[in-house]
Amino acid sequence: MVTPQLPQTHTSYTLMAKQNCRSKISSIFSDGFLFAGASIVALLVVWAFWSFMSTSPNADPSFLTTSADQNSALKTPVDPVSLGFNLRYDPPDPTFYDHPDLSYTMEKPIKNWDEKRRQWLNLHPSFIPGAEERILMVSGSQSTPCKNPIGDHLLLRFFKNKVDYCRIHGYDIFYNNILLQPKMWSFWAKMPAIKAAMIAHPETEWIWWVDSDAAFTDMDFKLPLDRYKDHNFVVHGWEKLLYEQQSWTSINAGVFLIRNCQWSMDLMEAWAKMGPQSPEYDKWGEILRTTFKDKIFQESDDQSGLAYLLLKEKEKWGNKIYVEGGYYFEGYWVEIVGTYDNITDRYLAIEKSEGRLRRRHAERVSESYASVWEEHLKEAGYGRYSWRRPFITHFTGCQPCSGDHNQMYSGETCFDAMQKALNFADNQVLRKYGYMHKDLLDSSSVFPVPFNFPA
Repeated sequence: MVTPQLPQTHTSYTLMAKQNCRSKISSIFSDGFLFAGASIVALLVVWAFWSFMSTSPNADPSFLTTSADQNSALKTPVDPVSLGFNLRYDPPDPTFYDHPDLSYTMEKPIKNWDEKRRQWLNLHPSFIPGAEERILMVSGSQSTPCKNPIGDHLLLRFFKNKVDYCRIHGYDIFYNNILLQPKMWSFWAKMPAIKAAMIAHPETEWIWWVDSDAAFTDMDFKLPLDRYKDHNFVVHGWEKLLYEQQSWTSINAGVFLIRNCQWSMDLMEAWAKMGPQSPEYDKWGEILRTTFKDKIFQESDDQSGLAYLLLKEKEKWGNKIYVEGGYYFEGYWVEIVGTYDNITDRYLAIEKSEGRLRRRHAERVSESYASVWEEHLKEAGYGRYSWRRPFITHFTGCQPCSGDHNQMYSGETCFDAMQKALNFADNQVLRKYGYMHKDLLDSSSVFPVPFNFPA
C-alpha cells in the first residue's frame, strides 16, 4: 500500500540558537482535523503521542530529571494518515542536497547546518515526531580481512551485538568498512564517517559513535538523554584527571555521542586539523606530547586531540561537552569482565523474587520491563564496584582484528574476555527467544529456558 503524501503546511521544526544547537519541536497544530470520523482520528493522535513521546522507563531518577522542555514534544503535530515515517515522500522543493557545493568530506566545511536541517524537516514532516531523541549509531572496521585468524568472526559478533541493541530500542545503525578519506586512517577514520552520517540523516538528532571492539553488556539500559539536554557532545572520562593531572587518558574517544548540529560540525573541523591529512599533523603530535606528560608516543591521535580542546579551549567547547563519569558509558574490560558471574547471580536472585520479570514477552516490548528492573537496582550503584550490568564493555588494547594486543595481557586472555562479554550480552537477547547459553565461555551451546525460569 502506498502511503499518501504528507501535507507540507502547518508543520515546523524549530532549532534553538546556533550556540545551543539543540532542536525543539514546535507546537503548531493543523486545523484540518475537523472532518467526518474525527473521533477515530483523535484516538489515533492520542495513541501516536503516547508511542512517540513516552520516556524511557529504565533510567534511575538520579540520571533522568524532569525538564521544562520534556513535554514540548507532546505538542508535535502528527499526521493522522501515516502515523509514521513516510519513506516514499521526497518533494521536488530544493534542499541542501541540491546544492553543487555540498561536500561530505572533511576538507570542505558545512555552514548554516542548523537551518539546512530545519528546512529539510519542514519538507518531510513525518520525521518530526520524536526527532529530539532520535539516534543513529555509527561504527566500522577495515575493508580488508583481519590478520588475526579469528578477527573477522569477533568483529561479526561485535557487530551483531550492536544490531541487537539497536533493534531492541528502535535505533538505526550505519556500519562503515571503507576508509572514506585515505589520509584519515586508524583512529581518525571515524570522523569522515560521522560527518557523512550527519549529512545523510538530517532527521537524526544524535550520532552515536561506538568502536568496533566495544560491546553492549546491558541491553535494557538507555542513554539518559535528558541529562545531556544542554550539551552537544558526550564522552566518558574523569574531569579531575583531565583538568588537574592533565592526562591524555582522562577521556576515551572510542565511544561518544555527538549532536547533529552546526556546533558539532565546527568541533569536528577544529578536531580534524590535528589529523594525518593536515599539513600540521607533525606539529600537533609535538604539541600533544608536550601537553600531556603521560603520553608516551609522538603521534597525534584523536583522543589526546579532544582532550587538548577541552583543556586549552574550554571556553569555546567545554560548556557543551559532557564528560560522563557517572556510569559505564564505556568501561575498561579488565575491571569489568570478572564481575559478570556475580552480576548474573544477583539478577537471577531478583527474578526469583519478582514474578513480573519472569514473565515471557515479545522482544518488541522489552523496554516496558526495564522500569521493573529499576525497582530492584536502586542500591546496585553504577560503574566500578557496582553489581549493575555494565552498559558498555570496551576492549581497549585487545585489537581483535589485527591481533596486535597490548603486551600487558595475552591474546588468550583477550579472547576469553571478549567471548564472556558477548555471551553475557547475548543471553539477555536470547532469553526473549526462549534460550540461553549454558556457559559464558561456550558460544555454541544453549538450552531452552523453562517456563517461569529461574523460579
